[in-house]
Amino acid sequence: MIDFVIGFVLVFFSTLRDVLPILVVIIFFQIVVLKQPIPHLKKVILGGVYVVIGLSLFLMGLEKALFPVGQIMATQLSDPEFLGTTLGGSTNWRSYYWIYIFAALIGFCTTIAEPSLIAVEIKADEVSAGTISQIGLRVTVALGVAFALALGTFRIVTGTSLFVYIMAGYIMVIIQTFFAPKKLIALAYDSGGVTTSTVTVPLVAALGLGLSSSVPGRNPAIDGFGLIAFASLFPIITVLGYAQIMELKTRLFKLKTKKDEI
Repeated sequence: MIDFVIGFVLVFFSTLRDVLPILVVIIFFQIVVLKQPIPHLKKVILGGVYVVIGLSLFLMGLEKALFPVGQIMATQLSDPEFLGTTLGGSTNWRSYYWIYIFAALIGFCTTIAEPSLIAVEIKADEVSAGTISQIGLRVTVALGVAFALALGTFRIVTGTSLFVYIMAGYIMVIIQTFFAPKKLIALAYDSGGVTTSTVTVPLVAALGLGLSSSVPGRNPAIDGFGLIAFASLFPIITVLGYAQIMELKTRLFKLKTKKDEI
């Protein structure tokens, strides 16, 4: 208990130090630039305390739970005994299929629970007057992250170059951008950013480092990173694809309606 309290106090003051510049900027603009008092000062102060305490507890949770769990699962699923191979023996990339499945499922589930994505989908629903489905957008983004992590873990296992996948992905994004509905392009690009937030990043980073440490011939410093880049890129592709499919369905519906009227 004492160790927990000491650890929390240290993390609390470290978090307060990190949040302090944000508070200084807000106060400076409110008082010096706008020359206005801070509205609802008591609520703002109380909310700030909640933020610092919440971030402190979250960071402690990352260190105690999420990072270890991600690394342990990756290590266990890529263990030679689990794969049915001898230690140091050659292993085919197909033997790691449980890693691909785990990465896809954990990517899907963490994205569904991502607070940043939930906030964006609510605003998108409000702005579009309900034309953009909240659950449709969330599932589409989650599927993008699931595919991204499965492909990313395949890259780590095979040892292929990261830039090949990233370049091919962004070429696809550029092509899709020309054909996707203009009103959803910005939302698709933002969807790639909100997926790499508080819940997803810790598990994804730990998964990549744990897997690269376990696969023979892989270097965690070189091969362990890059999964987050995958998780940022592929949701853009899936959301643009979702937008194109929805636009196509709308056109077909209008065409069918016109034919029925004739």
